Amino acid sequence: MIVQETGLAGLKLKGRGKVRDIYDLGDKLLILTTDRISAYDVVMAEPIPDKGKVLTAISAFWFDRTRDLVENHLLSTSTEDLPSEAKVHQEVLAGRMMLVAKAEPLPVECIVRGYLVGSGYNDYLATGAVSGIKLPAGLKEADRLEEPIFTPSTKAELGEHDENISFETMARTIGSGLAARVKELSLAVYGRARDLAATKGIIIADTKFEFGLAGDKLLFIDEALTPDSSRFWPADQYRPGRSQPSFDKQYLRDYLSGLDWNKTPPPPKLPQEVIDKTRAKYLEALERLTGKSI
Repeated sequence: MIVQETGLAGLKLKGRGKVRDIYDLGDKLLILTTDRISAYDVVMAEPIPDKGKVLTAISAFWFDRTRDLVENHLLSTSTEDLPSEAKVHQEVLAGRMMLVAKAEPLPVECIVRGYLVGSGYNDYLATGAVSGIKLPAGLKEADRLEEPIFTPSTKAELGEHDENISFETMARTIGSGLAARVKELSLAVYGRARDLAATKGIIIADTKFEFGLAGDKLLFIDEALTPDSSRFWPADQYRPGRSQPSFDKQYLRDYLSGLDWNKTPPPPKLPQEVIDKTRAKYLEALERLTGKSI
C-alpha cells in the first residue's frame, strides 16, 4: 500500500510536514510516516513506495540503541497500543506509525558533520568555515573531518530553506545551557551511530537531529538517523574528492540538480526509474543497518 497523504476519520490532524502526518491523541501524538519525499525542501509529487515503513523501522532501531544516551519520545510502533479510535486505521498505520510522547520542538535543527559535504562543503569553499567553525585549508569534497563538528541550522517553514547558523546564534535562540546540552547529546548520538554503522559497512557522513522539551525534560524527537535525515555511504566505495555513492536521497538530489529547475515548487515529474532506484537505496539502507526488510 502506498500512503501519500492521510486524513484519518475520527482523529484530529495536528499538522502535516514534508513527510509526516501528525495526529493529536490527547496525551500522546500519533506520527504517521508517509511515502512522500522532499528534496531541496520541496515535496515531490510522486511518492516512493514503502519509504514511510523504512523510515519508521530505522528510526525505531536507532531510538532503541541510543536510549541510554538521551531519552526519546518513542513509546510504541505497534498498532496494538493504539486507542480504539486509531486502531480502526491499523491497515494504513501498520509499519509506518510511531506513538510518541508530546514535546515542544526546539526551533533549530541539530546537525553533526563527520565529513565535508553538501551545504557544509559549499560554506567551506566560500569562507573556509562551516557555521563559523574554521576548518583546515585544502580540504576536498567528502573529506573526513578530524573530529565531527556540530553545525546547527534554522528550522524553515514548509517550502522554505534551512540556513546554517553558528552555535552562538543557536545559544541566543534557545539559551546557552540548553544549547550546550543539545550539542553534547548530538555529538554523542552521532558517535554511537557512526561506530555501529561502520560495522555494517556504512559511513554516516552527517545527520540532522531534532530535540524537544516535555516540561523541563529534553527529548530526542522526530526521526533518528534515517536516509531522509542523514547521508549513508558504502564504506567500500568511499573516495574523497567526489560525490559519493549513497543509500539515501542524494541520488534524487543529484538527478534534480541536473535539471533546469530552480528548486522551488512545483517540483518536476519524477521518472519511474528514479522512483525505483530511490526506493532500492532506502531498502538497502534498512537491510544493511538492521538486517531486516519490508
